[in-house]
Amino acid sequence: MANNNISTFNTIEELAQYLRQQLENKKVILIYAYNGTGKTRLSMAFKDLGKQGDERDTLYFNAFTEDLFVWDNDLENDTYRMLKMNTASRFFKGLQEFEIENRIASFLHRYADFNFDIDYSEGTIRFWREVNKDNEPILIKISRGEENIFIWCFFVAIAQLAIDKQEAYEWVNYIYIDDPISSLDDNNAIAVAATLSKLIKGQDDIKVVISSHHTLFFNVLCNEMGRALKYFLSYKDDKYELRSTNDTPRFYHVAMLKELYEVAKSGKIYTYHFTILRSILEKTATFHGFNSFKDVVKRFDDDEEGIIYTRVINLLSHGNYSIFEPIEMLEENKKYFREILEDFMKNYRFNPELFPQETIEEEA
Repeated sequence: MANNNISTFNTIEELAQYLRQQLENKKVILIYAYNGTGKTRLSMAFKDLGKQGDERDTLYFNAFTEDLFVWDNDLENDTYRMLKMNTASRFFKGLQEFEIENRIASFLHRYADFNFDIDYSEGTIRFWREVNKDNEPILIKISRGEENIFIWCFFVAIAQLAIDKQEAYEWVNYIYIDDPISSLDDNNAIAVAATLSKLIKGQDDIKVVISSHHTLFFNVLCNEMGRALKYFLSYKDDKYELRSTNDTPRFYHVAMLKELYEVAKSGKIYTYHFTILRSILEKTATFHGFNSFKDVVKRFDDDEEGIIYTRVINLLSHGNYSIFEPIEMLEENKKYFREILEDFMKNYRFNPELFPQETIEEEA
């Protein structure tokens, strides 16, 4: 169901089918969504729609891709630590003939300083930074962040094979990427987005969907790929909402703020909305050079240190809350939420065309 620039879906499968329909006329779709909204499940639903018997049409990167790699920590000798590949997956089909190591290294060395090699017969990967006096590698176990970036570069190398129409990857009609940069700092997030944009813009045959919760990464993609369809995905009232953002600012904290503004007016304020509010406050504090979000929260004569609001934000933004089983706030907490949000928006002015009312009042 569509309403102006918002489309609503009852199931994740309906949403995945809609994305495929949109890609009939577009090359790239970019989706911004909070963690817990269903991005990974959406990528799997999209992939499943392309199954025809043993045939597939989607090369995807998500949490399941990372699970294709498992550490063997050599518990007996504590020496020969290897990253093992699940070679039963078609993800690894025919890699040796394509000199995949050189392809991976060309991407990896932009982000990391370790070396690696692949034993194709055993399906294992070794890592090292230094060699001993006999010029043999001194094996290491790389960190979780380094492992994530290695697997990402592995995927990009395979995506390049698909784009180059190598025979082993001729089945790829779609590439779906979900949150590739969970462990990267901002500099690397920009670099990954730029590399990905260059890869995608250099071809016309494969359609691409990218979803992320990382604002900076998403903004770079939007700026690099101006013709892409851009959406803000949310989940509420047991439905998925896909909001087109092509005609709104590309700074997606504004989309998050608008979401909070609307729920504050409607009165349907849930506990997880405080987590979103805190995130916006923290980003604003950082941008303005403050050390903490409490520095951008309004203080009153009887609360000069801002203790009350700070405690409320700390308490309500760290609960174990589920987006899929939302808990509505108590009326007292709704009052705090509206006050903090309204004072913040008065102190830090946003485009009034996006927020037309002077005050946030619950709609009748």
